[in-house]
Amino acid sequence: MLMYSMFMVKNIFIILIIFLNASCSFNKVVKHHGVHFLEKKQKNLIISETNKNDAQILLGPPSTIGTFDNDIWIYIERKTTVSELRTLGRKKLLTNNALVLEFDNRGLLVKKDFYNKDQMNKLKFSEKETTVLEKKKGFVSNVLSTLRQKINDPLGKRKAR
Repeated sequence: MLMYSMFMVKNIFIILIIFLNASCSFNKVVKHHGVHFLEKKQKNLIISETNKNDAQILLGPPSTIGTFDNDIWIYIERKTTVSELRTLGRKKLLTNNALVLEFDNRGLLVKKDFYNKDQMNKLKFSEKETTVLEKKKGFVSNVLSTLRQKINDPLGKRKAR
């Protein structure tokens, strides 16, 4: 009986090891965000020939549209993977590309800038700080000014002069 139980324990242990090894994958998992193969696709965009519709068909909707200028479209591609066991599973950046497209008022491509991971590391940012033009009012001050406005013009019919 003891021999039979030892045999069962060994078999269960072997089956457990087989299941654990079968579930492990030797291929690294790559997480992809943005437009796939952005570097290859951007080569098909020709300045003064490509329009907004062509860009959208080729690349899809832009990741970001310019805040102040709607004629600037930004596309992003980012690939990360989990690094080796010795680095405790930190994420490793494989690809980090950005494409900035600028269109004119007719929708034709005027300017195209492509940045890869190495070029982004070389970008210089200004050290200057912007000054605040007006001090921000506190929450209580904002509430009181709103109440004053409601008291002076309860129906909101007065026009600002």
